[in-house]
Amino acid sequence: MTVTTLDHTKTTAGTIDPRVERSRQVILQAALDELGEVGYGTFRIESVAARAGVGKSTIYRHWTDKLALIADAFETFHVQMVPSLKELSPRERVQSLVHHAAQVFVDSTFSVCIPALIEGAERDDRLRQFHHEYSAERRQGLIDVIAEGAASGDFSANLDPELAALALLGPIIYCRLMSGEPFEPDRANDLVDIVLGPAA
Repeated sequence: MTVTTLDHTKTTAGTIDPRVERSRQVILQAALDELGEVGYGTFRIESVAARAGVGKSTIYRHWTDKLALIADAFETFHVQMVPSLKELSPRERVQSLVHHAAQVFVDSTFSVCIPALIEGAERDDRLRQFHHEYSAERRQGLIDVIAEGAASGDFSANLDPELAALALLGPIIYCRLMSGEPFEPDRANDLVDIVLGPAA
């Protein structure tokens, strides 16, 4: 899905204009706040503009519609929040990703937005496409790390990486959406051991 983002963010020297970038961050955060509070069906660009303290025309100048704005917000803040996996073993990378996912679902703007996104996706085909593609891309990162660990001998060679990723993310999502208690991030390593087997 094509996401329309802010234009004219660079100065003549080729560097990002900090004023434009600050404005962009405020607008994107306002979009997530609005989505989490009112849901997708009643999400309005006018309300986002009021939250961000900008004119409605400023938003429409850079994002074609509310889905483009929401999609950009999700993609932008994901990049900012994802943990660094450099110099970690496959098991440590899996632990880090599972811990991160649990943290996101416990206490973040994303956590509040997820139910709104799911509810809206049931009624809007374009939102459903974005939701499924976005989720698949995030899950693929975990699948790739598990596959690497299975190939290197860190995990069982018979492990199905895609099924293992679903088994790791399932309890986190279930606890957030189907129970009153979120999955505790501190239990991430225990979950990894149960699904992938304990470290040698």
